[in-house]
Amino acid sequence: MIPILKCPRNVVRSLNGISRNGMSTNQTLPSHARVVICGGGVVGTSLLYHLVHKGIKDVVLLERGKLTCGTTWLAAGCVGVFRNTRTESLLSRYSATLYEKLQTSGHDIEFRKCGSINLAKTADRLHTFQRSETPNSEDYCTRGIECAILSPEDCKKKFPLIAVSDIFGGLWIQDDCIVNPRRVVEVLAEQAQKGGGRIIEECIVEEVTTEPVPPARCKVKSVKTSMGQISCDVFVNCSGQWAREVGKRTKPLVRVPVHPCEHSVIITESIGLAPSLPILRDYDGSIYLREWKGGILAGGFEPLAKPVYFSGIPADFKFTRLPEDWDHFQILLKNLIHRVPKAGDAVAVELINAPEAFTPDAKIMLGEASEVKNYFIAAGMNGSGVSLAGGVGKVVAEWIVDGKSEINLWQVDMRRFVGLHSNRHFLRDRVRETVGKQFTLKYPNYGMSAYTTGRKLRTSCLHTRLESAGAVFGEQLGFERALWFDPNSKDTFVEDNVIYGSFGKPFWFNLVKDEYTSCRQGVAVIDMSSFTKIDIKSGGDEALKFLQRLCSNDIDRPVGEVIHTGMHNAIGGYENDCSIVRVEENHFLMICPTSQQTRCKMWLKQHLPPDGSVLFSDVTSLFTAINVVGPHAPQLLQEMTETPLAKTDFPSMTCQSVNIGYASEILAMRLTHTGEDGFVLYCPSEYALHVYDKLMSVGRNYGIRNAGYYAMRTLRIEKFFAFWGQDIDSMATPFECGRDYRVKFDKGDFIGKEALLKQKEVGVQRRFVQFQLENHDIERDPWPWGGESVYRNGKYCGHTTSTAYGFTLEKHVCLGYVFDIDQSTKKLNYLNPDFVMSKNASFEIEIAQRRFPAKASLYPPRLPTFTAEDFMQQFKGSA
Repeated sequence: MIPILKCPRNVVRSLNGISRNGMSTNQTLPSHARVVICGGGVVGTSLLYHLVHKGIKDVVLLERGKLTCGTTWLAAGCVGVFRNTRTESLLSRYSATLYEKLQTSGHDIEFRKCGSINLAKTADRLHTFQRSETPNSEDYCTRGIECAILSPEDCKKKFPLIAVSDIFGGLWIQDDCIVNPRRVVEVLAEQAQKGGGRIIEECIVEEVTTEPVPPARCKVKSVKTSMGQISCDVFVNCSGQWAREVGKRTKPLVRVPVHPCEHSVIITESIGLAPSLPILRDYDGSIYLREWKGGILAGGFEPLAKPVYFSGIPADFKFTRLPEDWDHFQILLKNLIHRVPKAGDAVAVELINAPEAFTPDAKIMLGEASEVKNYFIAAGMNGSGVSLAGGVGKVVAEWIVDGKSEINLWQVDMRRFVGLHSNRHFLRDRVRETVGKQFTLKYPNYGMSAYTTGRKLRTSCLHTRLESAGAVFGEQLGFERALWFDPNSKDTFVEDNVIYGSFGKPFWFNLVKDEYTSCRQGVAVIDMSSFTKIDIKSGGDEALKFLQRLCSNDIDRPVGEVIHTGMHNAIGGYENDCSIVRVEENHFLMICPTSQQTRCKMWLKQHLPPDGSVLFSDVTSLFTAINVVGPHAPQLLQEMTETPLAKTDFPSMTCQSVNIGYASEILAMRLTHTGEDGFVLYCPSEYALHVYDKLMSVGRNYGIRNAGYYAMRTLRIEKFFAFWGQDIDSMATPFECGRDYRVKFDKGDFIGKEALLKQKEVGVQRRFVQFQLENHDIERDPWPWGGESVYRNGKYCGHTTSTAYGFTLEKHVCLGYVFDIDQSTKKLNYLNPDFVMSKNASFEIEIAQRRFPAKASLYPPRLPTFTAEDFMQQFKGSA
């Protein structure tokens, strides 16, 4: 027997056979179709199948070669229902259900529900499994996947060949399965064709033409191909590793941030493995494996990947493989033999090396392009196309036909990116990391980037000052943001500071506590320059009418007033959550979260009046936003400006143009987004360093300090402030999250008004709640980090969205949603406040299989207030 380490290529064969029985492709290009799909892999054919099943018969799929000729034909066929995000888990779970349905209805796709074992080599990994495992089959909003924690001995019973001496345990996932990807594509294509869908092979998309939609958008018009031109209403880019290139074939260019990397799997001859053997994933070894014809099929996601085709994918790429690279595969091979020692004696058939498309953040990309109306994207599957394809096809079909999906897709929405993410050089370097991130531990970082490439790309004017002060940075949308400050830290990125065991009390606890205390009792400075800033104006009152139509609050307020408002969709959900200040009679400035930069601009474009009377521009980079927070902020700033800052002269939620030091025309707003007194100073960027230096110099007498986003997060959670993208989204409404007081029904019509009026009448089926954990030891017990299950009187009733330790309350504070599932109908009941506030309601929050009692409330807690004098006494005492 030839050992696997010798790696002979004595047999050349493809991973998945194909028969094409019952499937034909039409080679005549029609002149028109309602929907044109580009890409004949498993994602494209799934979308074709689901569109046909939703009654869209006039749909054409174009494939540049033959079906599956990109990367689907070499896919390993493992379907894992447990993913890194809740959204992707739901998509994969649907895929597994669909594939089982196809198999049981007489379509042989070689489906096997074998389950999977996921190994934990570290205590932290086992902790993540314990946080994820839930016994609730009725889990309505979370993953609801049937799984169980295994001991090392249990793992070996299910997979006898593995070595378990170095593992802490594992996670058993019942519904994981195996399919033949080529057969999946065949069956989906056959069924779609029977329903009226058309497939045309050997047809290359050369250009997607557009036509203008006044005043600021354009929409899909037609598709030019190597076989002629076809007009269409909707175009969908499902072209996998070609997705970025296809996006460039549109005017205006559609940015699709994907880049191919090498992805290898090894196949051995039979060593007598049973077909029923479960899939095995050793996350800490970066490998996965399954049974294949009695032998092993194994691959992995190596820590440092190899990008390919930087200068373009070869024109003749069809069923193409990359050269074997045993040196690069060595780290995975070593881990494979360590975990399955018998693999070292197996005969290697071949090492299959093929490209796979990866995204900048290791999450898939779905949705309508921000640049072109009716141009949809379903790409960047990150090596998990087969697992995700069924669900992706379903939700994108819903998006196209119904205008929305049944589930919240923000985690995978295309609009989470900006232009820099499609930069070819950025992508090449970033995807070296994203491949390995598929299996790495996800330590809590509150949504900040966990990458080291493509950093220091978008920085505020204050970046070097903050860096010198010890800032530890996270990144969001390419923007460096100070999370906390540690003058003794040698590393400036949050991922450099993550250590094992940080699922409990984090090492930055006392640093953030000191920053929080300054915000609550003294004065601190937070750089908020990354927040999105949109300038909106018109010659007459058109801008006001435009915003009144989009916003649920009344924007027709006096010049200088700041309005917190939501912008809603047709179902009343939040498309945007923002602050708007009326700078002049027909001039407004909108401030919204960093993550909203692409999304909010797209929403505004979609609703601009067609006569071009309203203009808006992204002015994010023009202003440096300095948040001066705390009871001492007014006194500090009063030393630097002649503008009276007493609350009678400068009330809360108002804005004035002020001078600070030598700088002029600083837009000062009396709000801090933390619930504390203070001002956000929107400084023209050329003045930013002067204003900051002056603040820090004068502020020494007030005990001023820098503070980061972690302190700001704690402040807003303790005060029960919801945040878009974490607590509220396009499916959450003001009545559900306690913001109905901001909805002004009497101001006139606005988008979402009808849905909100109905909800006001009939009630809500879930409520946003603040919880305070009881009997929780912050030194010894596991911490909540978001996504934990909530129980009411022992019954599962919701999940948390945001968490933080409240330094004033001296308790963990969790925000989240609760609901009540009717046991007979499995539908949600309508809730009244008593569901939360009743004395008979006992709530618990489960953290890593342990339940902690929690005090629930629909209202913010009463926190003690501090004066500047209180803090100065402490400051002088400590000095």
